[in-house]
Amino acid sequence: MMTTQKPLLRSVLYVPADNAKALAKSAGLPCDAVIYDLEDAVAPDAKTAAREALRAHFETSGSTHALKAIRINGLDTPWGTEDLLAARACLPDAIAMPKVDGARDLQLVEDALAETDAPESLQVWAMIETAAGVLNSAHTASHGGRLGALIVGTNDLTKDTGADVSQIHPWLMQIVLAGKAHGLPVLDGVFNDHRDLDGFDRACRQSVVMGFDGKTLIHPAQIDPANRAFAPSADAIAAAQKIVQAFALPDNAGKGVISLDGKMVERLHLDQALSLVEKANTIASRTTDKGQI
Repeated sequence: MMTTQKPLLRSVLYVPADNAKALAKSAGLPCDAVIYDLEDAVAPDAKTAAREALRAHFETSGSTHALKAIRINGLDTPWGTEDLLAARACLPDAIAMPKVDGARDLQLVEDALAETDAPESLQVWAMIETAAGVLNSAHTASHGGRLGALIVGTNDLTKDTGADVSQIHPWLMQIVLAGKAHGLPVLDGVFNDHRDLDGFDRACRQSVVMGFDGKTLIHPAQIDPANRAFAPSADAIAAAQKIVQAFALPDNAGKGVISLDGKMVERLHLDQALSLVEKANTIASRTTDKGQI
């Protein structure tokens, strides 16, 4: 039985495109994805140089397991069009669009990419970081097309609304629900103090129980804790394997419901178990020179 597995996006690191040291280091990091940032991390007078640095990096960096995305400035800014052209030329896995207020913003990007004959594999990741973006997240998630993920921008969201970050959980759940309804990975916002790893671990655990697929990061020190938090536990893997094995028994062939350890287990639990085992196998297959990640 096959499952549709979303891409592994436990740890997604922002890397400033104008930081030569960070660019060089990014190729060897064990994160699941890197978002090379041309937007907030780059000052206005440094954006042209950042585009050129990014082009050079993509030309010289080798292939890794990590997905590569580029966050551009909005198309309504003075830098957006040049950013989009530069990002298209780099051939990343995805272009991250900031401050997506609705599906119309995605369509504008897709229309622009169509004019450049961008490959169909090039995704657009929508950043939900405004009040309008939260309200329209369900419509955005239903867009289809190149849309490949939803990313929460908590810093901009609190700035836009004036709400404290401790009070926005209902909005985050609204975004998670929108993504899940349309089979999209949903990434939680950043944790701003990269030195507070205990606080970061608590934030990751909270993200997991809220249903997020991973977390966006601001520092390499956050990668390993995020990878651990968003990976299935050994107990969860063992339980999932037991469900898969039980349904594979000849006596259970074709059954919609079985009894396992005194509990009712349905086919929907089998689907969940298969997805979890597949995710665990993907994680287990990812090794580096330093060992398991």
